[in-house]
Amino acid sequence: MANSPEVPTAELAKPDKPEVIWLYEAQQKIYPRSVSGYFARWRWALVWLTQAFFYGLPWLSWNDRQAVLFDLASRRFYVFGLVLYPQDFIYLTGLLLISAYALFLFTAVAGRLWCGFACPQTVYTEIFLWIERRFEGDRQRRLKLDAAPWGFDKLWRKGGKQAVWIGLGLWTGFSFVGYFTPIRELWAEAFTLGFGPWEWFWVLFYGFATYGNAGFLREQVCKYMCPYARFQSAMFDKDTLIVSYDPGRGEPRGSRSKKADARAEGLGDCIDCTLCVQVCPTGIDIREGLQYECISCAACVDVCDGVMDKMNYPRGLIRFDTQNGLTEHLGWVKKLQRVLRPRVLIYGAVLLLISSGLLFSLLTRSPVRLDIVRDRSVLARQVEDGYIENLYRLQLMNTTESAQRYGVAVEGLDGIALARPVEVSLAPAEARWVALAVRVPPATAARAGGGAHVIHFRLEPLGATAAAAGRSEKSTFVVPR
Repeated sequence: MANSPEVPTAELAKPDKPEVIWLYEAQQKIYPRSVSGYFARWRWALVWLTQAFFYGLPWLSWNDRQAVLFDLASRRFYVFGLVLYPQDFIYLTGLLLISAYALFLFTAVAGRLWCGFACPQTVYTEIFLWIERRFEGDRQRRLKLDAAPWGFDKLWRKGGKQAVWIGLGLWTGFSFVGYFTPIRELWAEAFTLGFGPWEWFWVLFYGFATYGNAGFLREQVCKYMCPYARFQSAMFDKDTLIVSYDPGRGEPRGSRSKKADARAEGLGDCIDCTLCVQVCPTGIDIREGLQYECISCAACVDVCDGVMDKMNYPRGLIRFDTQNGLTEHLGWVKKLQRVLRPRVLIYGAVLLLISSGLLFSLLTRSPVRLDIVRDRSVLARQVEDGYIENLYRLQLMNTTESAQRYGVAVEGLDGIALARPVEVSLAPAEARWVALAVRVPPATAARAGGGAHVIHFRLEPLGATAAAAGRSEKSTFVVPR
């Protein structure tokens, strides 16, 4: 070009200055600023709710026992009025599927609300940060304290914070173990440090994990260790509600006085105060658009609304919105209409189907479980009068907390019967094995022929249990060839 300045040939020959990228650069510590507002109140409400549930639930009593107890030693799991056994693993599978599809559904509709408000990592980080502020002050004071040389003031503040963190972590580990060992027994053992080896391991392990994750790792767990941050984009679309900065309203950003006319100066509503960055627990700038590190805690929404109030600008420069809502300037009615889209309907339908099936299964659950195991040492044998006899072991599990009585009967072949009558009494939540012998007459064995034949064992309620439904299970009767 005629007017372009000439560049010396020597300058053109110089190679570009190499850019150094450090693969193992030290992680910069984030000092989140405290924030108040609508979403901060919701976040703290969920902190109180989840922790009251976690710490308080093991102390609740139900039928003279702990309301929720996973007794691994006796292989019984108590959940209020339910008594579950390892054979009821299907209910855990159903619960995990419900949790997964609920997470998919809520993420498709409203982004990472779970991460921002109810995830244990977020909840405990919020608690640990609150403790840190009590000892060290808010963001600026913490920055100055960390930069200051060690002295008595810094030592007692840092040491006091660490002591409270460790105490809270150990109490969290103790409460966790209280779901597997009766917590009142565990409390008595705590005064004498009489925990068993596994109790010691899990109290210390879970306590250390809480202390490390919430006290030190913090945002690194959300950014690098949590798999949800990586696959969340597969559930997002342009109608997913996310924390969004409105560039059409905020740009070009720049500082100005409160009385200045921003439009006359060619500025948007963003005053470039960077408070949205300072309150972010993961240290991102929401003004750069959607980022996988954003956990939708809405701290930036609260602080930005506060700035807008002070500047006498409308709220909502940073807000929960959809990508289509921002680009097409959709109202809330239009955005709500787009909630019922195919992926949301599919997630909702699957969630409703699994939840209904699990609830129906629990409501129609038999009060007794029956499992039949054949005696493999003797498949069949001939006894007196030519009768053919098979031996079985029946496992009966009382799934209620009331005593039950049952008689055992067998059917499926002509003349088949128990070698002797069997009645079984089951104490509340008791599981027991019963050995019995089943015989068929020689004529029946001859007509049936050699091999395995289908039979059914039936439990018949007796006494006070008579109103309950019986239970039948299939097995086989072997006739020698």
